[in-house]
Amino acid sequence: MKIVVELELPADPDDVLPWVESLDTYPTWTSLVHRVAVDATGSEPAWIVELRARIGPLARSKRLRMVRAATGTDGHLRFERAELDGRDHGHWEFDVRCTSTGSPGSPRSQLAVVLAYDGANWAGGIVERTLQDEIERSKERLTELVSAGRLPGVDGKK
Repeated sequence: MKIVVELELPADPDDVLPWVESLDTYPTWTSLVHRVAVDATGSEPAWIVELRARIGPLARSKRLRMVRAATGTDGHLRFERAELDGRDHGHWEFDVRCTSTGSPGSPRSQLAVVLAYDGANWAGGIVERTLQDEIERSKERLTELVSAGRLPGVDGKK
């Protein structure tokens, strides 16, 4: 499964990136990411991420250990699944690009996110529809936070 999400935001990339560069900020703006904890068991910075999608009275969840596989000053980030148990796991990749589309005095950013997953449990039918619905709600929440000038972990405006 591959999902591409694009979002135009009314802010410079420097104001958008704090919301997407560390996985522990994601539960603030998307309920798909139910819980995140820093994982200090490996040699690289990592997060234990619990994804959850509610379908009526049922919930489907997935626990992943994710690492930042790419980061750069060009607004590109990539997170990949990196379990330490030696077993073969489905591939999860979350690729984020944030670029400036504004002009002086009129800041804007284009956020492009690609979620790639090679398993079957989160694809197809009602689960995929639920995922798409939550993506739309997440885009609205992130836009509200960025538009208000909020930063992760800060109660007031910046």
